[in-house]
Amino acid sequence: MKPYYYLLINIACISIPFIASFYPKHAFYKKWGSFFKASIPVALFFIIWDYWFTAIGVWGFNKSYLTGLFLGELPIEEILFFIAIPYACVFTYFALLHLVKNNPLQKAEKYITFILTVVSILIAVLFYNKLYTFTTAVLGAVFLSYLSYKKINLSYHYLTYLLIIPFFMASNGILTGSFLESPIVWYNNAETIGFRMATIPVEDSFYGLILIFMNIELFRFFNKKKQLNA
Repeated sequence: MKPYYYLLINIACISIPFIASFYPKHAFYKKWGSFFKASIPVALFFIIWDYWFTAIGVWGFNKSYLTGLFLGELPIEEILFFIAIPYACVFTYFALLHLVKNNPLQKAEKYITFILTVVSILIAVLFYNKLYTFTTAVLGAVFLSYLSYKKINLSYHYLTYLLIIPFFMASNGILTGSFLESPIVWYNNAETIGFRMATIPVEDSFYGLILIFMNIELFRFFNKKKQLNA
């Protein structure tokens, strides 16, 4: 029997947030409509991006750790990734809004956004010939600039991101080869800057930030719209 590690990682990431969604005092399951309205368009965007990069060999998948079910170039586990990870992250954001009344990042969020935007622009300029690096840097700079222009307070976005970093390191570490004989997801080193956090390409941190922030923003949009129509 194959070790279906990628599927198990998805299940592990979503299991506790899913169970905690039924906590009566702050029931996230009541927000599922807003979540899925947000996650589906974001998932489609990332699936298209993922499909393109897989097709041209920027990254790929080790079939030894997969169920063998594919949608075109992408394993079904990769499709589920864009639901499981956003669910865990949006749930975390939702929980933090209720649990943390005085966000320690409140005063610093504008500076964090500015620094990340500038760093993203510099990386895009310096590594324009590295497709994964360049793409994530440009998208990160554009999206953060848009959020800044809209004057959206990102303090809880950043707090969510900081809180999930240990889980990101664990899950993404396994995906990229930590504790395994070979990685579940491999990367073409010609398209990255080559710097890794353990086995994780540093570009994944930008990729993850874009994925999480897009889901949170659309979740906020649909949730607010629902409240106005109630």
